[in-house]
Amino acid sequence: MIEYLSQHLWQIWAVVAVVCLILELTAGDFFIICFAVGAVFAAVVTAMGGGIYLQLGAFAVFTLISIFLVRPFALKYLHRHDEHRVSNADALLGRRGRVVETVKTDGYGRVAIDGDVWKAVTREGADIPEGTAVRVVGRESTIITVETVGNGNN
Repeated sequence: MIEYLSQHLWQIWAVVAVVCLILELTAGDFFIICFAVGAVFAAVVTAMGGGIYLQLGAFAVFTLISIFLVRPFALKYLHRHDEHRVSNADALLGRRGRVVETVKTDGYGRVAIDGDVWKAVTREGADIPEGTAVRVVGRESTIITVETVGNGNN
């Protein structure tokens, strides 16, 4: 087994590259992909008959080149408006929905937004009845704070 791996070390580098690409999909910050680039170049060196020290050197050099040259370029052009991009529950702020279960003044209710139903509270002094149009004005974890749309706060 060890003899096979030593003769086909390029396959291990290829697996390392694929694993790094998969991990990059979960992170999205263009850091782990630099290691994938280094692993690809190490695989090429291995396929050309380079020894283990040459492989490790190629991996290190091309990973560092990717980190210091390619990554800033990618971040600049692929994450142009990152400071303005909201995701997850933060993307709900300002969105409108409809009450599907009465939102109690001192309790909870349910609000549907684009087919998803969220647990909701209100800061208003009265219950918000079912069927009322509301806007999301805040959130705490996965509980959103809503206000009625027709109350002059448009």
